[in-house]
Amino acid sequence: MTHARQHSIQVVAHRGASEEAPEHTLAAYKKAIEDGADALECDVRLTADGHLVCVHDRRVNRTSNGRGAVSALELAELAALDFGSWKNRDEEPDWEHRPEDREETSVLTLERLLELVADAGRRVELAIETKHPTRWAGQVEERLLVLLKRFGLEAPATAADSPVRIMSFSARSLARVRAASPMLPTVYLMQFVSPRLRDGRLPAGVRIAGPSIRIVRNHPAYIERLKRAGHQVHVWTVNEPEDVDLCVELGIDAIITNRPRAVLRQLDR
Repeated sequence: MTHARQHSIQVVAHRGASEEAPEHTLAAYKKAIEDGADALECDVRLTADGHLVCVHDRRVNRTSNGRGAVSALELAELAALDFGSWKNRDEEPDWEHRPEDREETSVLTLERLLELVADAGRRVELAIETKHPTRWAGQVEERLLVLLKRFGLEAPATAADSPVRIMSFSARSLARVRAASPMLPTVYLMQFVSPRLRDGRLPAGVRIAGPSIRIVRNHPAYIERLKRAGHQVHVWTVNEPEDVDLCVELGIDAIITNRPRAVLRQLDR
């Protein structure tokens, strides 16, 4: 199919260029920037000593050589772990082969990721997902906004000016963000369509819908209702060429993908 609207679609690297490099590592985000991604997606969790780190799972077991909940470990303990050697070794850890540059596959703090984006040499946006439920209810958003303020990012003049948006499956989390920083864009993530939101509404104050690609495939009319209601639609996780085509056809605003280079190529970028 032709891609008449492809240049209006933002390509977002899901956990970095995570098909080619270990998810949520500095290596994955550097690769995504190198590949030309318009934005980087990351999940954030709070450590026991109050640092925001980019880790998807509640526990570190799957993506490191350690064990335990992120919220129960201090940053120094996480920094001693290897978050990268498992990648592309049949998806199983092999702790005898460590990369020479430990920073590339060490635990990544959100602060370090913000530094990377600031030094990118071009505009690279960030889509930051707060993970829930969490033992640190409310503190994740509080620490996140404090960190964004340090980088001058927590209070954009308008939502359109902001290079950062906050995403969550938790409407309560997004409400906390909006209360503290009303102009910071928020994205309501969805694994299924709530009956009370089937008409295209979103939680109060949210202007961006974040449906899964499964919702897009099964309920294209719902996507059309969201668009008619004036909302942007950012879809996760879009990896297959036919799904990219579907997103183009439906006028999706952002594609969140593990394969930013391949999607950009498909969109003739």
